[in-house]
Amino acid sequence: MADNEKKKIRFIVNPISGTEKKKDLAPLIRQRIDPSLYEAEICMTQRAGHAVDLAREAAAAGYYAAVAVGGDGTVNEVGRGVLHTSTALGIIPCGSGNGLARHLHIPLDAAKALSALNDGIVSPIDYGLVEGHPFFCTCGVGFDALVSFRFSTDKRRGLLTYLEKALYEFLKYRPETYELETEDGIIRHKAFLITCCNASQYGNNAFISPRASLHDGLLDITILEPFTAVEIPGMVFQLFNKLILQNSRIRSFQCRELTIHRKQPGVAHFDGDPILLSADIPVRIVQGGLQVVTPRHVEYAPIEQVQNFINPVIEEVATFNRQTLARNIEFLKSLFRKRLPPAGK
Repeated sequence: MADNEKKKIRFIVNPISGTEKKKDLAPLIRQRIDPSLYEAEICMTQRAGHAVDLAREAAAAGYYAAVAVGGDGTVNEVGRGVLHTSTALGIIPCGSGNGLARHLHIPLDAAKALSALNDGIVSPIDYGLVEGHPFFCTCGVGFDALVSFRFSTDKRRGLLTYLEKALYEFLKYRPETYELETEDGIIRHKAFLITCCNASQYGNNAFISPRASLHDGLLDITILEPFTAVEIPGMVFQLFNKLILQNSRIRSFQCRELTIHRKQPGVAHFDGDPILLSADIPVRIVQGGLQVVTPRHVEYAPIEQVQNFINPVIEEVATFNRQTLARNIEFLKSLFRKRLPPAGK
């Protein structure tokens, strides 16, 4: 591409998903996208899976970005279409959850999200595969998968509808026993849900795995053991305040590959969408396979660089604490020496 040639951006809009923010998109694009840098086009999806095809066409034609305009399902489809290409995934969040957009700190306001596209900051991120289906935030089995299935059949969207479904299903849900097979062996858990995380949250700032990174080549596995109704308020507070790993019902670990064994086929979820999968579910991480457009202030360093910066700081703090403790001990000794009577008196 010549230096003065405009970069092409394809906006892929799902007209029936998410919120009503999309209706004024065309004039907003003309206002916000820099015409001296980019040539923009808008494509409307016409069926399930159409966004994948539109994104693949854009990647094959060498477009700079394919931009998902919609909810997490639209983001998943567009992302699948540009995997392992130089075409980046852009996001204009218009869904009810917006999990990946929130993790990447992409503004939920469409005008500000478009300005982030003008910045032209592209970073590679990891993605997951669950039985061959790509996901970018989470996948899993158990209660949240069932609620996702119930939620998908309701015409109403949004967090309140999701919580309504969750409460109804909770009253009759029975946890299952699973075997989790990783590179380190097999563990057995009776679980309310099991979530495999690439990103930190489901969406709506519900942080099911607050420490999850899009750049470490690892899945973060969160297991929620059975609990009582009286524990729900505290658990909800922890979920929305990045504290869920402190809950006594939570078990977590990291791995590169995982197979979930359950008694029979059933519902699972990936990026908020329900899917019927087999009794044995393979999940793995693929490192750096997706390019994404991020806001200018979101910059990622390799984990080794972060550790190289943090470790000396930790050592300095530890040394300071040891020296301070030693000084305080000496001070206390001298204080006692002054106050204690001489020996033999």
